[in-house]
Amino acid sequence: VQLQASGGGLVQAGGSLRLSCVASERTSSYYAMGWFRQAPGKGREYVAGISRNSISTYYGDSVKGRFTISRDDAKNTVYLQMNSLTPDDTAIYYCATRKTGWGTLRGLDYDAWGQGTQVTVSS
Repeated sequence: VQLQASGGGLVQAGGSLRLSCVASERTSSYYAMGWFRQAPGKGREYVAGISRNSISTYYGDSVKGRFTISRDDAKNTVYLQMNSLTPDDTAIYYCATRKTGWGTLRGLDYDAWGQGTQVTVSS
């Protein structure tokens, strides 16, 4: 599967962005779709995940209450709505998918990755 992320950009602190990630094949059977980020000099952080049929979601502690993940399998797309952005949210954001699995989304290993989209939040 090919994953194409978009929607990144430069935004002021307190602003919002919506990231999109389109898959090259049908995602309706995918166990999970998610978003990760990596800031300069830091490791990769699991931001959010969403299970098949949107039954369950996962959010990292740093984004809870501010970010919302959703998926539209009719469009083979996963979204990340980001509100109340702060400079600490500045990073490259990557989408990812996991075709099969069960159980918790926390700590899930994803098996396909997109190319990333840059999000920069100015103070």
